[in-house]
Amino acid sequence: MRSQICLIDTSKCIGCRACQSACKQWNQLPAESTTFQGSYENPPYFSCMTWTKVVFREHNDNGRTSWYMSKQGCMHCTDAACILACPTGAIHHTDHETVAINEIKCIGCNYCAAACAFRVIGFDRSANFAKKCTFCYERIRSGLKPACTSACPTGSLVFGEERTIIRQAQDRIEQLRANGRSQARIYGLNEVQGTAMLYVLEDFPDRYGLPADPSVPIQTRIWNAIYGPLRIAVVLAVTFSLWANFNKNRELDEGKASRQDAGGGKR
Repeated sequence: MRSQICLIDTSKCIGCRACQSACKQWNQLPAESTTFQGSYENPPYFSCMTWTKVVFREHNDNGRTSWYMSKQGCMHCTDAACILACPTGAIHHTDHETVAINEIKCIGCNYCAAACAFRVIGFDRSANFAKKCTFCYERIRSGLKPACTSACPTGSLVFGEERTIIRQAQDRIEQLRANGRSQARIYGLNEVQGTAMLYVLEDFPDRYGLPADPSVPIQTRIWNAIYGPLRIAVVLAVTFSLWANFNKNRELDEGKASRQDAGGGKR
């Protein structure tokens, strides 16, 4: 079980983008040029410069227009497709059960972005590695809240202990259903074995641009089953090579020092 997660209550989201701006500021992500594509959602896609964004979805039902808005980004899945797809082990679960990318190990293959059901991973072509939301790992390990939750003015984003957050989400669902939102539901509790981003939705997931039944692609599981053991072998081989190289250099240094001492004694 995760120790801490984030609640995203879409019924309280006003689309202010404070979370989006806070993510940019904390992670020192530059602005990017975009074009109007018929929606208030901007920028329209995740990228190496946009890890968090507010989704705007407009629906017209029987002449009535409804807006569905929510903060979206990496879900930090328990059954994470990106981890299974990564051939080098660059993507991993941290000690806080968040999903992180080791940029040193990343080879820029982009398999993680292709496997992700939520399409939230960007790719930095100049640096040749993948980038995404880190769940403000540096902040939470220091006892702080993620930047996005600290900036939310309406209480749509709440960070806390998992049991407390789940109970809060369940209570909110009961309130929404009592107020006529019969399709209100929790999203992220069981999807991909649980996510660190728990949603309170007022309607079906696809209304917010979320996959109804996110899962790890079968080809990704096959890939991991075949190449997983090979990846371990490669890591062990590299470790052994580094160890052997270290010992060899140490022996050379010791031999050099010994010769210098012997030369000094003759003089």
